Amino acid sequence: MKTNTTMTLAGLLLIGVGGFMAGRVTSSRPAAESQEGSAERRASRSSAAAPEATPGAAKFSRASRGERSPAMNPAERLAKLDLIMRGENALDRNRALLAYIDQLGPGDFEGAVAHFRGIGLTEERMGEYGLLLSAWAGVDPTAALTYAKANTKDGFATDTILTTWASADPDSAIRWAQSNFAGEGANPYLTGIIRGIAASDPARATELLASMPRSQERGKGLDAFLPHLLQQGAEATQAWISGLTDDSLKNGAMMRSAGTLAESDPAGTASWLLANPGEAAKRRMDDVYSTWVQKDQQAALSSYAALPAGENRSNALRGLVASIAVENPKAAVSMLDQHPNDVTDKVVQSVIWHSFGSDPSIAASQIARITDEGQRNQMYRRAIGSWQERDPASAQAWMNSNPLPESVQKDLKRQQGGQ
Repeated sequence: MKTNTTMTLAGLLLIGVGGFMAGRVTSSRPAAESQEGSAERRASRSSAAAPEATPGAAKFSRASRGERSPAMNPAERLAKLDLIMRGENALDRNRALLAYIDQLGPGDFEGAVAHFRGIGLTEERMGEYGLLLSAWAGVDPTAALTYAKANTKDGFATDTILTTWASADPDSAIRWAQSNFAGEGANPYLTGIIRGIAASDPARATELLASMPRSQERGKGLDAFLPHLLQQGAEATQAWISGLTDDSLKNGAMMRSAGTLAESDPAGTASWLLANPGEAAKRRMDDVYSTWVQKDQQAALSSYAALPAGENRSNALRGLVASIAVENPKAAVSMLDQHPNDVTDKVVQSVIWHSFGSDPSIAASQIARITDEGQRNQMYRRAIGSWQERDPASAQAWMNSNPLPESVQKDLKRQQGGQ
């Protein structure tokens, strides 16, 4: 295989397994079908921030891919694919697969992809699956998409193919997506295209994203776009988000960005959320302060102390005690005692769950602080029940000294008796 082809296909592999919320791929073989869904979902989660190939990576010609071996018939080629996929060394297996792909003609890919799926799409094979799809998209994207539409579902294959195609020829990929979607709601094919052009044409990717109504598909598109934006830094990210006119899209972008921005600048991220009140600030303030207190406890505590009373201050406290409780449950409880006006049920629950692993007796003793009776009793059932499984003697000793509601006692006895 030629060196430039190897680099191209290696880049396409990164595109192929990039951050799509993919699900189960259908198969005519029942044994393979049950494996594909969980493997694709795990591959999607683990590779959300995978780097992209350079724009135009799919533009490799038949000449650059090497000459097809004339001595091998279709059955022999599929047998060779089986042999490659039985290899235990991942690096050797991928090198062999790249060389194998280099020998495929446009008409060979459908059989190779179908055979590969029949082998079984385990988590370890998802990268190779994406590589095959991306290579097929590089030589005949419409044929690859026709196959994917007829034989797969939940987006992984079509997203991978469209990402590859869009990185080389966005106009054609967009035309295909528009002409092949006639339903209501968001066009699901735009997700892969947005990922394919996010680095090379962010303005167009933004335009496509903004054209989509609020939906799971738009969320996937946003997840595909944001890694490229975040690489440009906090200022560029915040400026892009500020320019969005759809409040739902803006809040979604803020919620997805806040955690990453807080890793490098928790103070600036907290100020940004405070300056933009809304759903994102409500749901991410605790995460930002949780990150901040791990990096600079004194600065995080000083910032919290300066916040005005209200929801933001309570959410900040929730983040602080969440991190503190993991290492020092007593210190977290002390914070609850020092700031009673900021303590909400969610703050208490945060202390309970984060301190339970290191000191279940302290965690259990805080359950009584929960003001909502239903939530309080549910927490008793969950926390004490878990403690009974892990250390029944200690859990029982605590229960003997701390009377519980009768209904909770009955439920806990029933849980224990069923073990």
